[in-house]
Amino acid sequence: MNFEHFFRSELDGLHAEGRYRVFADLERQRGAFPKARRHTADGVKDVTVWCSNDYLGMGQHPKVIDAMKQAIDHCGAGAGGTRNISGTTHYHVLLEQELADLHGKESALLFTSGYVSNWAALGTLCSRIPGIIVFSDAGNHASMIEGIRHAKCERVIFKHNSVADLEAKLAAADPAAPKLVAFESVYSMDGDIAPIKEICDVAERYGAMTYLDEVHAVGMYGPRGGGIAEREGLMHRLTVIEGTLGKAFGVMGGYIAASAALCDYIRSFASGFIFTTALPPALAAGALASIRHLKESQVERFAHQERVRRLRSALDRNGIPHLPNPSHIVPVIVGDAAKCKWISDLLLDNCNIYVQPINYPTVPKKTERLRITPTPLHSDHDIDHLVGALHQLWSRCALARAVA
Repeated sequence: MNFEHFFRSELDGLHAEGRYRVFADLERQRGAFPKARRHTADGVKDVTVWCSNDYLGMGQHPKVIDAMKQAIDHCGAGAGGTRNISGTTHYHVLLEQELADLHGKESALLFTSGYVSNWAALGTLCSRIPGIIVFSDAGNHASMIEGIRHAKCERVIFKHNSVADLEAKLAAADPAAPKLVAFESVYSMDGDIAPIKEICDVAERYGAMTYLDEVHAVGMYGPRGGGIAEREGLMHRLTVIEGTLGKAFGVMGGYIAASAALCDYIRSFASGFIFTTALPPALAAGALASIRHLKESQVERFAHQERVRRLRSALDRNGIPHLPNPSHIVPVIVGDAAKCKWISDLLLDNCNIYVQPINYPTVPKKTERLRITPTPLHSDHDIDHLVGALHQLWSRCALARAVA
């Protein structure tokens, strides 16, 4: 087999469909977020980033940066090993305690990313509990799907956010089999929110564990940033709450929060935890500072919600189609992969606005979009500039369709 020919032909197919991913070479500037410097062959330009998952700008917060600097001064760069072999520093211990407190759980367990925490936790639970059946929302993230697939257990997919379909499938399953319902709170591409209470009601009726992915909600919702489950007063009803340190908390890493026994079980059996190097102490220290700040401060959350409202109002006034939802994620639907990339490229090259196109397989074909994520640090001018540029491009698209 000509392997290089195979690789090139597959990549050519992505180019032809408009789905080839191009990375923007960015240099974040401390104190200037959401501005960044973009490096190209033609030089360096300042751009405004509109697609960052640093939802609250906490990656730029002085408390976070100072905590990371101090940790490097105290500990050096890396953890020096896996958590089991010399890699557990006091920062890791403190961070896990803080996360358990955030979610009202007995314990928490750190991982190197949110992807790994889902893959390792679900993969371990679903492969080692004899005869378990997993009921997975159709909209679940790839990390959850991969963890469940890796477990090779019986799995049942229920319609997205459909409590009725979940109950029907639970009722049809072996009543004696152990069960787990896996779902998310805020779904990252459409920005819709799960009916957590109703799912818990159904799960409890059938004796099922509940596993909630809150990665796009932690830090963002609830009086202390515990997520949608905290906002709704439901954390105590969830068996496992999974989250990330790489979005609203502005650093890196993932975690689960649950009972002491469940976390110890994952710690003891999950290969994705046992055989990987621990997070650097500086990252743990930065996340610790971010969580502690957001437990006390509502300033960032209130400012963020106001920016989201202002952006949506501006889009509506200018006739830019976006999915209505109750969250902070603003998906502007384009519906064509090539056109989505064309708009993204023009925004970046001509307007110094960076919004990454989101195409298949991240979203279904014909639902390609620009996923816009406002932050508290986007100014009125930033919003007006973005919406004005989108309005001009939408007009050009409409004219092209009319001519065609």
